[in-house]
Amino acid sequence: MMIRSQKYKLSRLTPFRILVSYYVFTVALAAFLLSLPFARKEEADWSFMDAIFTAASAISVTGLSTISIPDTFTVSGIFLLMLILQIGGIGIMTISTFFWLLLGKKIGLKQRQLIKTDQNQLYLSGLVELLKQILYLILLIELVGALILGTYYLNYFPTWQEAFLQGLFASVSATTNAGFDITGESLIPFASDYFVQFVTMILIVLGAIGFPVWIEVKRFLLHKNEKQRFRFTLFTKITTATYFLLLVIGTVIIFALEFNDYFADKAWHESFFYALFQSTTMRSAGLLTLDINQLSMPTILFMSALMFIGASPSSVGGGIRTTTFALNILFLYHFAKGNKTIKVFKREIHHEDVLKSLVVLMLAVILWGTSIFILAVTEDASLIAIIFEVSSAFGTCGASMGITADLSYFGKSLLILLMFIGRIGILSFLLTLGGNKKAPDYHYPKERVIIG
Repeated sequence: MMIRSQKYKLSRLTPFRILVSYYVFTVALAAFLLSLPFARKEEADWSFMDAIFTAASAISVTGLSTISIPDTFTVSGIFLLMLILQIGGIGIMTISTFFWLLLGKKIGLKQRQLIKTDQNQLYLSGLVELLKQILYLILLIELVGALILGTYYLNYFPTWQEAFLQGLFASVSATTNAGFDITGESLIPFASDYFVQFVTMILIVLGAIGFPVWIEVKRFLLHKNEKQRFRFTLFTKITTATYFLLLVIGTVIIFALEFNDYFADKAWHESFFYALFQSTTMRSAGLLTLDINQLSMPTILFMSALMFIGASPSSVGGGIRTTTFALNILFLYHFAKGNKTIKVFKREIHHEDVLKSLVVLMLAVILWGTSIFILAVTEDASLIAIIFEVSSAFGTCGASMGITADLSYFGKSLLILLMFIGRIGILSFLLTLGGNKKAPDYHYPKERVIIG
């Protein structure tokens, strides 16, 4: 009777709550595996908080860390960490569905609802095929990236084993936008190597642009029927345009802000690549070619804004996402013009999507501001460093001004929560708290309220 009662309770859980439970369980399992003797070096400092923080950062593909990855983990531990990054980047439901299919099992309605929630999709149809394509594409991209970087790293590392290990980890970390590194200095050793930076930026963009965009581009390239004109979805148009517009604007602003400061004694091409790489990585990747602490305060604040916006929906990145940012800007523009609808790319945005974007932004700002205030009270760090750290955790970016390891247990726990919310998304987090939807069976009379 008790077992039947437990099954009934589980069946009543919303897909959002089940998915959150899966992620919590995966973090706990990852922390346990990373704590096993084979994964860590004997002389490495390691605590329970280090285990939970590293696991949460890996599952959320953030990259913030309280320990040094190369000084803490063995080669086996590094491979284990790469596996955890894959699970976090591709998505728990994608990985579990793949193994479920290998066993010859059918994917039921409950599983499809979980996949829909995990990948932030709108419809149930075609989800399994979508997951297959996501898995194959991301593994192919990582393999190509690992071969290119591994071969090139033969110029940097003494043995081919070390070169290809560095290349494989760099490829996985960049594609999943994880931000972890095993150089001990992120990409600062390659600050003057534009080839490494260019390949890394390509991998970062492919991971952050959004899985549905990949699939549509693939269909476009394989589209052979010239009579039928291929049309990209509105989602792909908005997220791609917003992503690359922010990339260009970010590069220009960082270049301008640091022109007379950090870039003052550097050649134009050095300054350009510094600005371009930081604009690319600050959206969700966290890999760096310079020391953040040497930049001016306006630049750090601007980078924090980029991390807050984050990557595209249905990607490996966090933040409020590009479509949320775009819809809020479009809403402000059309509202100022007196328009009651938002039209873009010859399409009209659904009212519910606009409402969702406003909710996400409002809740994100409240969460972001509250977290900064709390850490400003509890932690011994500068306000600018706290703003940067909170933005990095929420945007699952992983860049830091060096205060992560010095935070209190409470501060680290708050960052874990932010990384977790950033990974599953604001809407999923909100719906997890809200429970099942209930249609109202009555309405009160409507009355207008003075606003502004």
